[in-house]
Amino acid sequence: MKPRLQVAAGPLTDSTYFLTESEMRIGRDPSNSLAIGDLSLSRRHCVLSRERDRYKICDLDSRNGTFVNGGAVSERQLSHGDQISVGESLFVFLEKDENDPNEARMAAVEFDDAVTQATTQLRPQDALYLQPEQILKRLPPSSRMGRNLNALLKISRVVHSISDLNQLQAQILELIFDVVPAEHGAILLDSTGSEKFSSLYLHPQPRKREEPMRVSRTITRQVMDQGVAILGADVSDVGGLSEVESLINFQVRSLLCVPLTVFQRVIGCIYLDTTNPVTRFDRDHLELVAGIAGIAAVALENARRLLWLEQENLRLAAEINLQHNMVGESKPMNEVYRFLSRVAPTEATVLVAGESGTGKELVARAIHRNSPRANRPFVAINCAAIPEGLLESELFGYERGAFTGAQGQKKGRLEMANGGVVFLDEIGELAPSLQVKLLRVLQEREFERLGGSRPLWVDIRVIAATNKDLAQAVKAGTFREDLYYRLNVVSIVVPPLRERPADISILAEYFVSKFAIKCKVKTKKISPEAMSSLINYDWPGNVRELENAIERALVLAVSDVIRTEDLPESVWEKGPAPGVQEAKYHLAVKHLKKQLILAAMEEARGNYTEAARILGVHPNYLHRLVRNLNLRAQIRSLPVPHNGSAESLDGRL
Repeated sequence: MKPRLQVAAGPLTDSTYFLTESEMRIGRDPSNSLAIGDLSLSRRHCVLSRERDRYKICDLDSRNGTFVNGGAVSERQLSHGDQISVGESLFVFLEKDENDPNEARMAAVEFDDAVTQATTQLRPQDALYLQPEQILKRLPPSSRMGRNLNALLKISRVVHSISDLNQLQAQILELIFDVVPAEHGAILLDSTGSEKFSSLYLHPQPRKREEPMRVSRTITRQVMDQGVAILGADVSDVGGLSEVESLINFQVRSLLCVPLTVFQRVIGCIYLDTTNPVTRFDRDHLELVAGIAGIAAVALENARRLLWLEQENLRLAAEINLQHNMVGESKPMNEVYRFLSRVAPTEATVLVAGESGTGKELVARAIHRNSPRANRPFVAINCAAIPEGLLESELFGYERGAFTGAQGQKKGRLEMANGGVVFLDEIGELAPSLQVKLLRVLQEREFERLGGSRPLWVDIRVIAATNKDLAQAVKAGTFREDLYYRLNVVSIVVPPLRERPADISILAEYFVSKFAIKCKVKTKKISPEAMSSLINYDWPGNVRELENAIERALVLAVSDVIRTEDLPESVWEKGPAPGVQEAKYHLAVKHLKKQLILAAMEEARGNYTEAARILGVHPNYLHRLVRNLNLRAQIRSLPVPHNGSAESLDGRL
């Protein structure tokens, strides 16, 4: 009797192993008695051991289990003819002599059924073709194809395990440099088809910023435009390449450039070159890099899209979480909100421009509220409301005895805002002498109190606002150019109300609710005719004028509804929007006003001052009536005056 294992299936098929020792260990590790190169086996899978005249098999906590006659076992006594299944191998345990007439029958193994009953599991990381080092061992040591295949397999694993765009590009180039004798390499991505690249990653990275980007734009653009790879084994010998100025300047001796293509669209390219006269790229290098480009293109595009989505998510989250007291949902206001979400978290100086009443201070407070300085002071200074003589002491403070009446030391607004935000409203009204001192604060964050000799340093963020065109003021010499550029680091123009009519109804209803609480009156609805007049009016005073109009109407309205007659006369003079029926009373009043104004202008021969005297009103009020009643065209048709008065209709319209 010679106990043995007959291999019926698997890598060792048709082999026979005699059980001469007291135990036989089976597994993938070479240290086992029976080592099998099967990745579905555990390193130490099972063991056969002898106890007196009997053999038993024990599973060693293997990953995929040990099966005897189709059933999973942890430990079992073996009998002649038992079928043992481990991984892809099937063994038959034999104890009787080969001459035993019953052996042939017992050894007739129906291994197909046994293999079918056994379940084989394989972890992805254990798969042979995902372990390039194992494949490389099976190829000749000098096999260039083996090295190339190794590089391709490594890259195929890398591109699916890295989501960061820069890290992915760096890893791809490093693996390329392992198999291609390049000195410089780059991955260039461009989804717009413009002359500029949206992403450019160099390898190795330049040590200094002033070092040139060693990439030929001529070559890369040609590859991306035509979608074909270019190989220049010896640039100096190739007619077209030898004339490329960038290659001459960089002293490139050999180059190759391969397009990155996703769904028939070129999204970028991989560029490699060398200045070493001994090194030459060949067709095999080109084929390899083309294969790498085919594997990496989709991964690079996905990483770039993921980066864009993450940035877009952060931007939208910032807009959603933006805290402010502004009201409006129109496109111009959404642009303002987007600006605030980008600017608020920074430390940049901001210049807020816009007409009076548009809400420039609300913009400044929103920047402060959403900035890292939100818990620090917000100090507002109106440069137009404080006389020049007092403004300097308000800004910088003063020491005791600095001037008559200075009984003690006083901190200025800048000093009180230390750590927070200073809002300089109506900065265009700042006197030239103070402009110089403010410039020093912006440059050095340093100033001195009046009468002081010790410089003080403050940590402040400056936000300035103006309703003037500071660029024109610079040209006129009333505002310092250097101060303008210091303030105008980041700027925004708050849109006037006439440019966002979609917000008028929202603002009007908001002000009704606000002033109902403030004035302790019942909330009232706005009639459709009154709302139409509000929307049709051009609001020269912007949101501030609308606010005052709603407060007035809420207080004076005699019914539960705000009607057209409850609004200021200047609003309903303009009339409702087209398509809305106007009340007969308002039509009659407007018609009478038009007749009186035209008659007075004709009598005064186009002189506004004289016409205002005839009507008994102020000339400015007359101009407002002409504008609201749309009388300019009719006045222009009146006889032109011959006295050349500065107040004639040509001089005022």
